[in-house]
Amino acid sequence: MGGAVAFPMRAAPCRHPMHRRPHRLACRAAATMAIMSSDAMRVASVGDLERLREIEVAAGMCFVDVAMPEIAADEPLSVAELAQYQSDGRCLVVGEPAIAYLIWDLVDGAAHIEQVSVHPDGARRGLGRAMIDRVQAETGLASTLTTFRDVPWNAPYYARIGFRTLDAAEVTPGLAAIRAHEAAIGLDRWPRVCMRRPAPDLGQAAKSISSSH
Repeated sequence: MGGAVAFPMRAAPCRHPMHRRPHRLACRAAATMAIMSSDAMRVASVGDLERLREIEVAAGMCFVDVAMPEIAADEPLSVAELAQYQSDGRCLVVGEPAIAYLIWDLVDGAAHIEQVSVHPDGARRGLGRAMIDRVQAETGLASTLTTFRDVPWNAPYYARIGFRTLDAAEVTPGLAAIRAHEAAIGLDRWPRVCMRRPAPDLGQAAKSISSSH
C-alpha cells in the first residue's frame, strides 16, 4: 500500500440518515479486462467524489443476484455527503482512478464503517479488508459496522476477517440509533446485525503499516 494515512481523532457529527448503506464489497470475480489502476491507498481528494458514486452503483448490482433489487437500485450518497467525509480525512480510496472506497464515523468510541465499496473490476484482491485494517491501524480503535446477516459478502465475510456479531446487550447507544434508523427506512426486511472487531494490537499494526510502504 501507499504511505501512512493520518486520520483526525475528533468526533464527526453522526448523521444517522446516512447510516443506511448496504456494504458493497464486490461479489463477482474481477472482469477479464486489464485494470488500469494502481493499488495505492490514499485519502480521497475532491476529484474522486463522483467516481465514488460510480463505484457504489457498480458494486451494488450484485444484490440483484440475491433477490435484493431494491438495494441495487438504492441511490448512492451525494457528492455533498461524501465531501463531508473527504474534508475530514475519513474517506479512503484505493487506486488512481479509484476502484474502492471506505468512509467511517466515530460512534461510541469506535471507528464505525459507514460504507465500504469495491468495484467489480477490483474484486477478490482484499481491498475492502485492507482499508478497514488501515483505519484501525491509524486510529488504534475497535471497528464496528451494521450489515446484512445472510448476504455472503456482508456478515459472513466480516466474520472471516475478525468481526463478531453483537448480542442485543452489547449494542451501544450509537449503534442502536443507527439500527433504529435502518429499521425505519425498511432495511429490516432482510435480517441485519451489528458487528465489532477489537482494537488492533499496536505492535502488529505498526508492523503492518511498515510492510505496506
